[in-house]
Amino acid sequence: MIRLDSVSKQNGRQILFIEASAALQKGEKIGLVGPNGAGKTTLFRMITGQEPPDEGQVVVDRGVSIGFFSQDVGEMSGRSAVAEVMDGAGDVSTVAAELRELEAAMADPDRAEELDAIIERFGEVQARFEELGGYALEGRAREVLAGLSFSQEMMDGDVGALSGGWKMRVALARILLMRPDVMLLDEPSNHLDLESLIWLERFLTDYDGALLMTSHDREFMNRIVRKVIEIDGGALTTYSGDYAFYEQQRALNEKQQQAQFERQQAMLAKEISFIERFKARASHAAQVQSRVKKLEKIDRVEPPKRRQTVSFDFPPAPRSGEDVARLRNVHKRYGERVIYDGLDLLVRRRERCCVMGVNGAGKSTLLKLVAGATEPDEGTVALGGSVKLGYFAQHAMELLDGERTVFQSLEDEFPRAPQGSLRALAGCFGFSGDEVDKPCRVLSGGEKARLVMAKMLYDPPNFLVLDEPTNHLDMATKEMLIAALSQYEGTMLFVSHDRHFLAELSNRVLELTPEGLLQYDGGYTEYVARSGHEAPGLRS
Repeated sequence: MIRLDSVSKQNGRQILFIEASAALQKGEKIGLVGPNGAGKTTLFRMITGQEPPDEGQVVVDRGVSIGFFSQDVGEMSGRSAVAEVMDGAGDVSTVAAELRELEAAMADPDRAEELDAIIERFGEVQARFEELGGYALEGRAREVLAGLSFSQEMMDGDVGALSGGWKMRVALARILLMRPDVMLLDEPSNHLDLESLIWLERFLTDYDGALLMTSHDREFMNRIVRKVIEIDGGALTTYSGDYAFYEQQRALNEKQQQAQFERQQAMLAKEISFIERFKARASHAAQVQSRVKKLEKIDRVEPPKRRQTVSFDFPPAPRSGEDVARLRNVHKRYGERVIYDGLDLLVRRRERCCVMGVNGAGKSTLLKLVAGATEPDEGTVALGGSVKLGYFAQHAMELLDGERTVFQSLEDEFPRAPQGSLRALAGCFGFSGDEVDKPCRVLSGGEKARLVMAKMLYDPPNFLVLDEPTNHLDMATKEMLIAALSQYEGTMLFVSHDRHFLAELSNRVLELTPEGLLQYDGGYTEYVARSGHEAPGLRS
């Protein structure tokens, strides 16, 4: 359906592709992987014709429809979320818009004299809407939006009033409703809660078209893709299998290439040693010449390209008391909406509590209460003895001073720390070389999250309260964070929609339900086994 034939592409000085080739066949579900800046988004843009290759060609079979979801969703306002989603469905959305205008005109007393003409036109437009399957389409649009956790009120409200994350869900829903022959999805799992993520997983598994997608969620990738295309060093390499198979195969290939490289280096050293030793002796001239010619003809094995991997080791945190946080008879409401009605909770030392609950259950509110970012209406929230708390919240990224550089931001936080130590910290969190001189205002969401985390973990608290810490992080940084937190000796209370993160780090689950707080001893994996579902809003 889609082929890239010997494609070369350069952006400024950066070479992205060198005579790279790959193909997407009917019904294939492929994960696109590679380090940040390798060219994943550029590849999508070449397929959709938004950017031409410098050399080679991108061939899309005649008549193939493509739906492309990217993180840049553009402006949305003045229509309902349902209308915005249906807008991607072609003629029917135009007819639906006229139908809504005519409905408004019929109810307008200033247009009473035109009523007969309006009613006649309404009948014609309604017939056309039915002919195009409009009513069924609206039902399907609402079904998709519900799957992405929209309430009926949000579906019918002005899309312009939604946050950026919810607008992204609208843009994604538009592509899903289209059901094109090929879907290109650039990070569709960003900004989704766990229920929406699992719903999307099932939707894409059942989708019978071809799919090419990127995602920083390894579990999501593993369950959907059956082939992986890796972009690295200008080449496209295809692996048949899921993401876990790709990781194993890539590691095996690297190991084999390293062994081959080392064998060849040993052989070359031996030959060069012989040449150096006997080149001055006339009696060995023929042998020396023969070996020189042999070396000239050898295809040199390159050492495997080493992915830049970062690791971070926690300095030991001071020990806290056994009782870390206690909530007694906590009541909390926002307007008419009751969040907690007499909540009791005790978090003990070295527990790693993940907080589960549907949208609006009060997950972030619980973290804010414990961190002191909000107060209960009634009841008490108290931290235990010697507790030093670190709180990671999404809004923390907005508080960074845009004019300060990454390094200055770290210096401001730790004025007495040695410069070398701060540079090492920046490197652990993916800011190497000149990247430490970037002003905070130009940082991406992922870079801001990494900087906030670096500031929080350098002088480690013994109680970490983390609200969606993996949002915006790429897989390599997530793995570094999981590895670091696995060694962490303190206590954790966290919310995350990343199932790999949940399974690796939790040892207690707190589920917020309308009936109250359910507590599970054991981590997320045990929670899934005992409850029979992966998220509170789903029943399998």
